[in-house]
Amino acid sequence: MAPGRIRDGVGLTNALAAGALPSPVEPGDAPPVGALRVGGVDFHEITDDDVEQVVALWAECDLVRPWNDPHRDVADARSTPTSTVLVAHGATDEQAGPGAAAGSAVGPDAVVAAVMAGFDGHRGWIYYLAVAPSLQGTGLGRDAVVAAEAWLAGRGARKVRLMVRSTSTQVLGFYERLGYADAQCTVLGRDLP
Repeated sequence: MAPGRIRDGVGLTNALAAGALPSPVEPGDAPPVGALRVGGVDFHEITDDDVEQVVALWAECDLVRPWNDPHRDVADARSTPTSTVLVAHGATDEQAGPGAAAGSAVGPDAVVAAVMAGFDGHRGWIYYLAVAPSLQGTGLGRDAVVAAEAWLAGRGARKVRLMVRSTSTQVLGFYERLGYADAQCTVLGRDLP
C-alpha cells in the first residue's frame, strides 16, 4: 500500500468483506440505493435538487471546460447504472475538522463535495472531483475518492483510474498521497459526431 493511503485500500477491502459497503452487483441488477458514510460524511447519488449546485461547485473549482457541458455530463452519468455522481451535503466546523478555516461551515442543504464515477466493465473511472473551496484541505476530497472507490468496487471494479488535465498539476500531489500513480499510458481521444 502506498504511503498516505487512508481509509481506502485494505480498509475498503475489509469493509466490503464485512458487508459495510454495497456488494458487487450482477450485470443487469439495479445498483444499491442509499447513502455511503465515509469519514463521518454521507455521500449519496445525485438528485434533481443537487444538479445546479454540483455544476456550480464544478465551475467554482475550475473543472468545467467549454467543450464539456456539465449538465449533459450529469445527465449521461445518471442515465445508466454503471455511472453516477456522488454528493455530500453541508458540513459544520466540527465535521470539517481541525484543518478547516474558522467560519467555513456550510448550510446542511449545500453540496460541499461531488465526484463522478463510472465503470466500463474493466476499470472504474473517477471524474469531476470537487470540494467546496472553504473545506479543501480537511479530508473531504479524500473521503470523496474513497466513496467513489467504494461505489465502483460495489459494481465489481478491481482497478480505478482517473485523468488529470496536464494544466492541473496542483492536484497531482493529492492523488499521489492517496496511492494513485502515473499509469505510464497516453490517453487518446476523439469526439464522435
